Amino acid sequence: MKASSYLYFVLFACLAFVGCEKDNYDAPTSMLTGRVVYQGEPVGLRSGGVELELWQHGYDLFSKIPVYVNQDGSFSARLFDGNYKLVLLRGNGPWVDNTDSIDVNLRGTASIDVPIDPYFVITDESFQQHGDEIIGTFTIRQVNSSRQLERVAIYLGQTIIVDQNNHAARSELVAGDITDLSQSIRINVSIPAALASKGYLFARIGVKASGVAEYLYTQPAKITL
Repeated sequence: MKASSYLYFVLFACLAFVGCEKDNYDAPTSMLTGRVVYQGEPVGLRSGGVELELWQHGYDLFSKIPVYVNQDGSFSARLFDGNYKLVLLRGNGPWVDNTDSIDVNLRGTASIDVPIDPYFVITDESFQQHGDEIIGTFTIRQVNSSRQLERVAIYLGQTIIVDQNNHAARSELVAGDITDLSQSIRINVSIPAALASKGYLFARIGVKASGVAEYLYTQPAKITL
């Protein structure tokens, strides 16, 4: 065998061995779970619309691990055991930016709450069918005054995943239509024929602060028609 051919053979064998070794690494088995909360209660969000970041020091490649939050405020990530820093992605959620990190010491399992400071929250929500409409009644409370109210909206959907990007019908009120936040607010939306024929639907209310992309939502409510 020529020397050059032998060298190519050795190089190929080494690369193949390294590739096999890499493929044989164990997958992560530890589980981190948690909730994004306000006053100890999970907040309603757009499904997959809000991202958290996990960072781990001590490795040659220092990069973030994205963790997406479910619409009920919960999240989970399968990881290797280790010490992590969890941070809120700046400008990503319907709350005041917070650059503080949360230490996560993962050994098998860990569960954490991530507190946030929302601009607005929705309380005392209820839904009623009136003819071919759904009427939502609720109150809005301003928690942080650094941003003003932009709008509120009601959404109807055929599945439990319902938000500003996933809905069959919506109606909104802009801030100018709401004169007094201390009073109950009423908003109505027509029921599409496709939803009426199913015999049920899911309804949800969202509130948006000015200059922020994401809404903060109530949890979805199932309504039997």
